[in-house]
Amino acid sequence: MKRITILGSTGSIGCSALDVIGKNPERFQVEALAAGRNIKLLKKQIEKFRPKVVAVSTKESALKLRDSLTAKTKVKIFYNEEGLNEVASFPSTDIVISAISGSAGLIPTLAAIEAGKDIALANKETMVMAGEIVTKRANKKGVKIIPVDSEHSAIFQCLEGQKRQNLRRIILTASGGPFFNFTRNQLKKVSLSQTLRHPKWKMGKKITIDSASMMNKGLEVIEAKWLFNMDISAIDVLIHPQSIVHSMVEFIDGAFLAQMGVPDMKIPIAYALTYPERMINDLPSLNLVKIGKLEFLKPDIKKFPCLGLAYAAGICGGTAPVVLNAADEVAVAAFMENRIRFINLSEIIEKVLVRHVSINSPSLDDILRADLWARKETKKTIERIAL
Repeated sequence: MKRITILGSTGSIGCSALDVIGKNPERFQVEALAAGRNIKLLKKQIEKFRPKVVAVSTKESALKLRDSLTAKTKVKIFYNEEGLNEVASFPSTDIVISAISGSAGLIPTLAAIEAGKDIALANKETMVMAGEIVTKRANKKGVKIIPVDSEHSAIFQCLEGQKRQNLRRIILTASGGPFFNFTRNQLKKVSLSQTLRHPKWKMGKKITIDSASMMNKGLEVIEAKWLFNMDISAIDVLIHPQSIVHSMVEFIDGAFLAQMGVPDMKIPIAYALTYPERMINDLPSLNLVKIGKLEFLKPDIKKFPCLGLAYAAGICGGTAPVVLNAADEVAVAAFMENRIRFINLSEIIEKVLVRHVSINSPSLDDILRADLWARKETKKTIERIAL
């Protein structure tokens, strides 16, 4: 029986994880949950999975949740960052699924590592912002970091049993999103609703928008650098519209290994939870005959400049990836509020990056200061843009 904590239980990854857990009650026990403001869904999760503790974002949400539960429901409720860290480091947990969206996932993930918990990592921002710190602390504590993102899970699986010195290159695959065949002029007119219609994956709004701009793939490049100890120059991206090959590796002898499967996040989630074992699921088997062909294409960085900006920030290192991520989070929020256009995302992020003086080998305080600076600077930049 493996005891699980989920940070971000009401998001798409959290819900998929609970689906996997719910179908395997003999293997998993939910110890703790953390969510934001979706109290209605969290209440249902508490009633079904009976965690010992939960955390929500505010005191108001905590009171609302407490009032909604029956007297028979025995659960401790925490709130704010302190409460989130309390849940992340809950003593009886074996593995923590880090699935909070955005930079908010960094501190609780570090708290879980400090408590000696293995991490099933679905929050790429943790590694983008503080990959060096996270990997050092995990190594010191003897903590495993098992990636949940389909691409990084694929790389992780391809490298199992392989000697790292034999690895030449990582190839991350990307679906291309909803706008792969659009021209730059067409991108100037796309709506929020168009952007949220991903052709292959069902994800949260923020990551879906990042997928459309290819910023998500850029963040994954930086994450891969830290997860697999690779230079950015040895990490490539290919557009793969079918989303069947989740990523590949090339070895020094020219051999390639690829991990394939139907595009469903339950597969990498289950692998992270059961590693180093595998378990049977109820998903359909991959039918390659029905798929017919697999395509691989080079991404157009002129059309999707966010990918190029991420590569540049990753090569620069230091606090540049922190600023990249923060600027993207603020800009995407503005796009969701219809205050800027889709085409403005890369322009805003680039302007903020240009103004930043990166700090090499930053401390956690340096990272948090850079994050705060970038958010303020991005808001100022957005105010200067007229729709």
